[in-house]
Amino acid sequence: MYEVKSKRALNPTTKMLVVTAPDIAKVCRPGQFVVVRVNETGERIPLTIADSDTAKGLITLVFQEVGKSTKLLGSLGVGARILDVVGPLGKPTDAERKYGTVVVIGGGCGTAICYPVAKAFKAAGNYLITINGARSADLLIFRKEMEAISDEMYETTDDGTCGIHGFVTTVLGDLIQKGRKIDLVFAVGPVPMMKFVSKTTEPPKIPTVVSLNSLMVDATGMCGACRVTVGGQMRFTCVDGPDFDGHLVDYNELMGRLNAYREQETVADTKWSDAHGGKK
Repeated sequence: MYEVKSKRALNPTTKMLVVTAPDIAKVCRPGQFVVVRVNETGERIPLTIADSDTAKGLITLVFQEVGKSTKLLGSLGVGARILDVVGPLGKPTDAERKYGTVVVIGGGCGTAICYPVAKAFKAAGNYLITINGARSADLLIFRKEMEAISDEMYETTDDGTCGIHGFVTTVLGDLIQKGRKIDLVFAVGPVPMMKFVSKTTEPPKIPTVVSLNSLMVDATGMCGACRVTVGGQMRFTCVDGPDFDGHLVDYNELMGRLNAYREQETVADTKWSDAHGGKK
C-alpha cells in the first residue's frame, strides 16, 4: 500500500498529496499519470503526476474534490495508506527538446499538470511563457512554482480578483495579435478552455497540444471507456494519450462523454455528504 507522507489544501476544493511510490518515481516522466483506488470498493481515479522525487521515492498528486471518490481521497490524512496506485501510464509529453518559444497554459487544477511539463520545456532550453488562469484569485494554484521557471508569466481570473480580468485566451490572443513568435502551445484545463485555446491558435497555425483527462476504468486500452475522437479517428486517452493535437480533438463529443454518468455521480456524492455530516 502507498502511504500519504504529506497533505496540503491548495484552495477550498483542491488538495495535494505526496505519496510513497518508489517504483513509479524512478521511471515517471512529465505528462504521465497514475490510477488511484483508495480502498477495495473505491472507484479508479486517473491523476496526472504533478511532481516526483526519485531519491525519496515520492510522487505528488493534485486533484479537485468534485465527487465521492475525490472527496474520499481528500479525506485521507498523513500516514493513511492508499490501496492501489498504478503507473506510470500514458505517453510522456514530448517536452524534452527545444522548440523555441513555448506557451504553457493551465486552467484551474490543470496548472498542476502543466508544472512538470513546463519544467521540462524550460530545462530543454525553450523560452517559456506561462498563463495561469482560474475563476477567481483563491483558485489559482502553483503560482510561485510557475513563476520560478517562467521567462514570462501571466495570471488571469474570470472575476478580475487577480491579474488580468479575463480568460487565458485573452492573453494568448493578445500575444498572437502582437506578432509574438510562438512555436508551441501546451494547454491543460477544463474542456471548454482547451477547446477555445485550440480555436485561438488554429487560424495562425500554431501547433497546440492538449492533455485530456477522460473517464477511465482499466487504463490499459482494454475497456474503451476513455475513447475520444481525434482527427475523425477513435483514440484511447490511456494508451494513445493523454496528449493530442488540440486542433483535431472533437471537444463536443468529449464533453458529452464526461457528463455521461452525471446522474449517478450526483447520487453517490449526495450519499457521501449525508454520511459525513452534509460536507460537500
